Parts: sequence; structure tokens; C-alpha cells
Amino acid sequence: MKFGRFDYAIFALFMAYSVCSLIIPVVLVEVSKDLNFDLAQGGMSSGGILQLGRSLPMVGAMLVCGMLSSRFGLRRSLAVAAVLMMLGIVMAAMSQWYWMLLAVLLIAGLGEGLVEGLATPFVGNLHKDDEPGRYMNVSHGFWSVGIFIWVPLLAFLLDKNVSWRFLCCLVGAGALIPAVMLFCRGKKPVKQLEGNGRFDAAGAVKKVGKAVKSKRFWLFFAAMFFAGGGEFGITFWSAALLRLEFDASPFIGGVATSVFSAGMMIGRTSSGIFVRQHQLPILVMIAAVAGSLLAVFFGFIATVSGVLVLLFLAGLASAPFWPSVQSYCVDRMPEYDSTTLYILLSCAGVPGCGVLSVVMGKVGDMTNLRYAFFVVPICYILLAILVGWDYFICGGRRTSAQLAAGSVGKPDPLPGAQS
Repeated sequence: MKFGRFDYAIFALFMAYSVCSLIIPVVLVEVSKDLNFDLAQGGMSSGGILQLGRSLPMVGAMLVCGMLSSRFGLRRSLAVAAVLMMLGIVMAAMSQWYWMLLAVLLIAGLGEGLVEGLATPFVGNLHKDDEPGRYMNVSHGFWSVGIFIWVPLLAFLLDKNVSWRFLCCLVGAGALIPAVMLFCRGKKPVKQLEGNGRFDAAGAVKKVGKAVKSKRFWLFFAAMFFAGGGEFGITFWSAALLRLEFDASPFIGGVATSVFSAGMMIGRTSSGIFVRQHQLPILVMIAAVAGSLLAVFFGFIATVSGVLVLLFLAGLASAPFWPSVQSYCVDRMPEYDSTTLYILLSCAGVPGCGVLSVVMGKVGDMTNLRYAFFVVPICYILLAILVGWDYFICGGRRTSAQLAAGSVGKPDPLPGAQS
């Protein structure tokens, strides 16, 4: 594997994206008290709605990001995305009430949607002739690197009574680093990352229309929904779990999020390095079954150290889902535009993050937050069933064998349907 300067720009972007996405969960207890939706008094649903609310502009941004990248290029579009994330998080620091916070997070959501929709095809186009799935796993691993490095520091500062508003400003400013790296195209621009100067709306709609007519696409769409929902449900609520159910300090809450992300970081980088493209579906199925078994124990472990160990193991299991499902889908649907598939699949994963965050919050309000984590194994089992159905029943194993041999033919259709 060979990395260049745009790889490092994407690494920085994923780090900024992760911290911008998770600064609110890290400071959620303080925010809830400051803005009058106390989590301990039935406000968990409101906390989950913050994530669902920012998911809506994310999906909207993803639906148009293909046209934006066609006109302005992947590189410049992602640079603008970093600026939008910065603005949204800095403005969140100025919020005086709950609905104002929800409104300004929509701006951050627009930037995050562009990152979610375009970062994967950016890496795919950059390494399209060199097993792109491996580079995607490594790049996505820097989501976890950002959390592992920054969240404990932010939680430590929060524990020392540093204002959550200052921490939001600090995180927002960090998004300027990838913005500058991506705005500078360098002396040797990469052609496939630059735009063609046209808004090809008709072409984009045609590509989307072709994809959504495939039953195989909807199988992977559902798989991404459950993959994103289960993974982010743990990420969003892990700090609150320690603080509300175990009366832990803000620092320990941040460590909880960081420990889960450390598992994801190790899992994604390891799978990117050691797991070959044709092995991705097997990896997803094994990890989903393991993750579902691990997640059940969140309802029973009674010590902080036990929860931290469990979070690390759950992070290892959850690591490959998002990039691997996307890459496997593209392998299974080679006659479809890959960028369109990446974007549409992200349009499933992002709402999954928001919806499952709300569902877990609602379960937490009705029972307690420990039992809310039982939602996660349900998601992972459904993910394993969907990927297993395609792999064992619908010819995915044949595609993987062709990839291993260096050639890919036309995929087998789903039973009773045209692919």
C-alpha cells in the first residue's frame, strides 16, 4: 500500500469529522443541564434527536454531492465540507437553548453529509487500480484515530471544568486543517479528483434511477442502515452510559468513547492491511455475529472496567462494517456507477445512526440506558443475515472467487429478480 498527500488530507478530514460528530455526545450531560433537557430526568430521547436532526441535512447533502463533485470536483467539495463542519460546531458553542443547538447542528450536518458521501469515492478514485477496499478501511480507521486522540483530552478538560462551549470552538477550529490541505491542489493535480465544470443533474438522476431499480441494491441499503445504526448507537451513548449508570466522571465517560474507537481503529487498519478484497463479506459476517454476542453483555456487566473492556472488544467487531459493506456492494454491482453506490449506501447508514440513537434513547427513558444497548445485537444480527443471504444464496461467493482470481464477471441475480 502506498500513500500520498491526498491520503493524508483524507486522514485529517476523517479525524476532524469524527471529533465534530462526537463533541456533542461527549459534552451531552453538561449541554443537557445547561439547555434544560436533563438526561437523568427523561431527556435521553431529546439527546438522540440531536443526532437524528443532523442526520437529515447529511442525507440531503449526500443526495446532491454527486452533482457538486461533478461540477467542482471531489477535492474542492470536501474542502468546503470541512469549512461547514467548522461553522456548525463553532455556532453550536453559542447556543442558548435546545432548539437553537439543533438548528446550528444542521449546518455541521451539511458538511458531514458531504464528507460521508464523497470521502469514500475520493479514496476509491485515488486508488481505483490497487484494491481500493483496503485503502478505504485504513482511511475510515482515522475516524477512530481522531476519537482516540482527541476525546480523552476533551473529556479531561471537561473534568477540569473547562466550558463545553470552549471545547466546541476548539474542535471546530481543528476542521480548518483538512480544509487547507484539500483547497491546495498542488503542482500535480490528480485528474480524477477534479471537476468537469458542469452540473450533470440528468446524468446523476439517471445513475440513481438505475441503482434503485436493483433489488440487490436494497439488500445492501438495509445492511448499511443496521451497520451504521448499531455502530453509532454504541459510539453516541457510551459516555452517557458510564456517567449515568455508573456515576463516572466526565473523563471516564470520554475514555469510554475513546476505548470503543481504539478498538475500531485497530480493527479497521488491521482489516485494511491483512484482509484482501475478496474476503470482505466473510469478515463482515464474522464480525457481526461476534459483535452481537458481545453487545448483549452491556446489560449485565456491573463494573466500569468491565464496560471499558467490552467497549474495546465491541469496537474491534464493529470496525469493518461501514467501508466493507460499501466496497462489497460495488464488487457485486460492477455495472453500476461506483460513486453513486457509495453515496446512496451512505444515505442508508447515516439515517441508521440517527434513528438508532433515538431508539436507544427512548428505550433508556422507558427502562435504563443499559437495556438500550440490547438494540445493538439486533442490528448486527440483521446485518449478518443480509450479507450472508447475498454471499451464500445469491452468488456473492462466486464474485469473491473471481476477485481472488483477478477477474469479475456479471453478478448473479437475486432469486426471482433482475440485478
